[in-house]
Amino acid sequence: QLQLVESGGGLVQPGGSLRLSCAASGFSLDYYAIGWFRQAPGKEREGVSYISGSDGSTYHADSVKGRFTISRDNAKNTVYLQMNSLKPEDTAVYYCAARRGPVSGSYYEYDNWGQGTQVTVSS
Repeated sequence: QLQLVESGGGLVQPGGSLRLSCAASGFSLDYYAIGWFRQAPGKEREGVSYISGSDGSTYHADSVKGRFTISRDNAKNTVYLQMNSLKPEDTAVYYCAARRGPVSGSYYEYDNWGQGTQVTVSS
């Protein structure tokens, strides 16, 4: 059974950092693209960062480029999202999602989701 479990969210001051983890079980990251998405209250779910299963290529939304880094540890079957220089507008529930095949920027093309972890950036 394919499962994703996020962790690492919390409350942080503006300018601070957090590292989110997405632990995968029931499948190998080698064959699945992983995306981090976020959803703030009253807003649509948006893609943040993605990593390819086949070659580890990474992609980031313009809003987080230079501040967020996605990476993976195949031995632990875990994907990470390092978030630096956090801003209040980064406040949202963050989800990781998996799809077999190439990276996609469309959340509806991911059919396996974690439960989400809350990130709040506030002073």
